[in-house]
Amino acid sequence: MAAASSRSFSFFFSWLLLHTHVHVHAIFEFREATVNEIQSAFSRNEISSKQLVKLYKDEILRRNPILCGVADLNPDAESEAEKADQERAEGKGGTKLSGVPVLIKDNITFKKKRMSTTAGSYALAGSVAAEDAFVVKKLREAGAIIIGKATLKEWSGFRSSNMPVCGSSSGSAISVAANFATVSLGTETDGSIICPSSYNSVVGIKPTVNLTSRSAVVPISLRQDSVGPIARTVEDAVYVLDVIVGKDEKDEGTVNASTHIPEGGYAQYLNPHGLQGKRLGILRYPNSFNSIFPQNSMENATYQQLFQVMREKGATLVDDIVIEKNEEIYENEMIALLAELKRDLNSYLENLVSSPVRSLADLITFNHQHNTLEKIVDYPQDMFIKANMNNGMSKEVQEAISNLERLSKDGFEKMMKEKNLDALIYVGQKLVPFLAVGGYPAITVPGGYNNENMALGVSFGGLKYSEPTLIEIAYSFEQATKKRRPPPNDLIVTQVTQTSISSL
Repeated sequence: MAAASSRSFSFFFSWLLLHTHVHVHAIFEFREATVNEIQSAFSRNEISSKQLVKLYKDEILRRNPILCGVADLNPDAESEAEKADQERAEGKGGTKLSGVPVLIKDNITFKKKRMSTTAGSYALAGSVAAEDAFVVKKLREAGAIIIGKATLKEWSGFRSSNMPVCGSSSGSAISVAANFATVSLGTETDGSIICPSSYNSVVGIKPTVNLTSRSAVVPISLRQDSVGPIARTVEDAVYVLDVIVGKDEKDEGTVNASTHIPEGGYAQYLNPHGLQGKRLGILRYPNSFNSIFPQNSMENATYQQLFQVMREKGATLVDDIVIEKNEEIYENEMIALLAELKRDLNSYLENLVSSPVRSLADLITFNHQHNTLEKIVDYPQDMFIKANMNNGMSKEVQEAISNLERLSKDGFEKMMKEKNLDALIYVGQKLVPFLAVGGYPAITVPGGYNNENMALGVSFGGLKYSEPTLIEIAYSFEQATKKRRPPPNDLIVTQVTQTSISSL
């Protein structure tokens, strides 16, 4: 696959030369530390935000050569953290995320000299955006420190049908799992937050489409794209969600969606007894975990135990959920997404202050001209080419979108209402396109590990704007199980190598 991004590494070499050992006032174990634990350490002067940033950067240097979760580092992160420390000393700040290091996926604009938002492509190296993405503005207003950019599948996996499966926010999930930052931001069009979060034993929230702004975010489809948090705990993910939701006049969809944000925010729904009285459906077909995992497998046994925990915590499990017509959803979704990609990506590129490319057609040409650099043989740009064949939102495309609306209403929504469900339980994210095409929210929580130590996630999906209910369920489940564990120490790399530099 093409490298995550093309960078000028002069700032990085300078940082290496200036890098010194981190001293803290007291022993503070930053690995696995939660937002609340970090804020407590700040208040006790056990560590400063600047020191915490350096600790995370150390961890990135040690592990990123193997994990490749970080695409670029913010050269001003330490000075911005130092400013946060000064504001805290003056009694300012005070938000949950003040001084907390955050990584953002490299399709979310962070306007910074010596950094570009590349969507994982060399084509956007050196591009300049007019301003930060709205969600980044919200994070910075809350005092969060953007430590750097997380890697992603190039163009969020929508350039080539030959790219690996599972969602494109892999760098955001890997980096949180490996303690490269406290929390991160990802984006999802169809599974790109939920899938990598599930497989990396972290929490991912895909909000209802339009709850979070997509302005200055490299798009696939404004109809399906959503920006959401990834964290090691439900609580931390919800703290980030509370910050990034809201009305953005530059993203029309958020205007109405913002009226659905509960007064007092989402953190009030972090209820340890949240499973009590909930009705949860187990998706059996076509995503039956029994068909994926043999009856006598460890995976099957693990999920059965988790279901039993939910029952013991007061939930009623409905074990006969069927949602069919997935193939029809896939066919219509692809027709719609290809047309929307051309429309929405062209708009994004046209509005950059400066860029080597200004259209999807330019990108196709760039990839042909740099076929070795972009690894076109391994990952052909067939999806780009198909998307560029669209001539506006044709009748076929409009019919496809109408079909998706019908399938959503007559499928997932009808089932949820007829079964009187609060949420749908599913394993990982595969074969649940109805959540994507309908713009519905989902949360995934660590559920354990198989014999090969592969993480097993448990995901909960719901109707639009059901985040309060999903948060209650996910938090209660997490507190009852607590299955996440940190990555093994043998992933630590003790030397800074050329690999680590090229990966940043």
